[in-house]
Amino acid sequence: MTNEYQMRVEPQVAAQENLLRRRIADEQGIDERTIYGVRILRRSIDARQRQIWVNLTVRVYVNEQPQDDAYQRTDYPNVEGRPQVIVVGAGPGGLFAALRLIELGLRPVVLERGKNVHERKKDLANITKTQKVDAESNYCFGEGGAGAYSDGKLYTRSKKRGNIEKILNVFCQHGASTSILADAHPHIGTDKLPKVIEAMRNTILRCGGEVHFQTKMTRLIFRGVRSGECGVRLPISGEELIVIGVEAEDISYSSLLTPHSSKEFFGPVILATGHSARDVYRYLAEAKIEIEAKGIAVGVRLEHPSQLIDQIQYHSKQGRGRWLPAAEYSMVTQVDGRGVYSFCMCPGGFVIPAATDKEQIVVNGMSPASRGTQWSNSGMVVEVRPEDLDDNQYPIANNPLRVMQFQEELERMCWQQGNMRQTAPAQRMADFVNGRLSYDLPKSSYAPGLISSPLHFWLPKMITKRLQEGFKTFGRQAHGFLTNEAVMIAVETRTSSPIRIVRDKDTLQHVRIQGLFPCGEGAGYAGGIVSAGVDGERCAESVAASYKR
Repeated sequence: MTNEYQMRVEPQVAAQENLLRRRIADEQGIDERTIYGVRILRRSIDARQRQIWVNLTVRVYVNEQPQDDAYQRTDYPNVEGRPQVIVVGAGPGGLFAALRLIELGLRPVVLERGKNVHERKKDLANITKTQKVDAESNYCFGEGGAGAYSDGKLYTRSKKRGNIEKILNVFCQHGASTSILADAHPHIGTDKLPKVIEAMRNTILRCGGEVHFQTKMTRLIFRGVRSGECGVRLPISGEELIVIGVEAEDISYSSLLTPHSSKEFFGPVILATGHSARDVYRYLAEAKIEIEAKGIAVGVRLEHPSQLIDQIQYHSKQGRGRWLPAAEYSMVTQVDGRGVYSFCMCPGGFVIPAATDKEQIVVNGMSPASRGTQWSNSGMVVEVRPEDLDDNQYPIANNPLRVMQFQEELERMCWQQGNMRQTAPAQRMADFVNGRLSYDLPKSSYAPGLISSPLHFWLPKMITKRLQEGFKTFGRQAHGFLTNEAVMIAVETRTSSPIRIVRDKDTLQHVRIQGLFPCGEGAGYAGGIVSAGVDGERCAESVAASYKR
């Protein structure tokens, strides 16, 4: 017999199965000896009061052994010889699109400009060692996309977009801990996620798909629907178009004497290139493919000692103690009509250099599975809309790239402030609010190093003023949060895509071009690993539907 119960227990009870069994037996009047198994289905922490509680939904097996799997498996058939679909990008959008295509009997051919998930590690380490960024292999480009080495958080508010449980179960099928199915804020961890991504790639290959690394899409290949004209450039203006493939370069080697070789791959195209593929955005704009500027959020990485955040969030000088995880927080307010909020909070984590080219400084955050470092960080960002930008500096007329250009200029300014290296400009939090230069900086997790800089002076005023007021509000809401023990590290700009590639809301194809399916975060339709995975599955389903038509 199995029964499900909802419980509210102390952290030490939730963390120890023998205590949990005993509590279930006492509360439900069950002989503890007859409980053969307990499975936690849902788990969340209630830290609103001084007494911390853990809310659980548990499945209890009485007088029978647990038989059901901890997760639901998906069957992936062999798709050799089936119609093929080109998937550009091996981030979460592209990988989940490829796996869903296999489910639907189509053969994915995945093209990824960066290296595989293990080869990327060497290039990430070199950012700190050499202060240089590989433009094709970094924290944003490569197998797994920006999420592979930036935390692996799986929480999303996009509940209506698709089957979130399916995404989590696929992760479990490929090696993720089944705890992600229970936790309110699921998290795999930067140290665990690469193996999961590699297992997903192996499924694609085992089923007859292809994965090509260091293969960079340079153009789409079009055919005129009426004229039949075919080529890598757009046909005659006004012609109805269909995408029939892509042209790509093999960038696995570099030589001044030997140019990169070009290849052509044919099939409908799922374009899942991520929010930092600016060369793709420029190509789309030059080719007159409809895109539009989209709002983003811009700010800094704010890093506190993790013990301080634990003390604030758990209302205890002892912090988290033995049984609680590193504390999370979520802050949001409005200042002068724009949102100011925390983003991608990483308890017990690191701040990382996330630039994708030379003359840029961009920061992001990540956490290992244990969330055990001495720091906790979060993006602290301000909403920026296209109309907020100076029309003289970033002209609005016929310029869908204006928000991206604002991003680039801010990242370049940050690089100049960082002595033209990856040493990031930084300022203590209270000094920033009070408009004072920080004469020294606290110890930080940011490996390339920090340099003291007056962020309050050179960041755009629309960002500075709102952050200052937002920090004052957050300091009133959480006593001790606004402190000079915290350091602000500039600049956080890659919160989302600055571009939306316009698509039909029903077919998910581009509004004007058949056979092109803009996908995921880079296309402006997702905001994290899970929502990108959901969008990838939806795009795969739309491709399958187009084949039927």
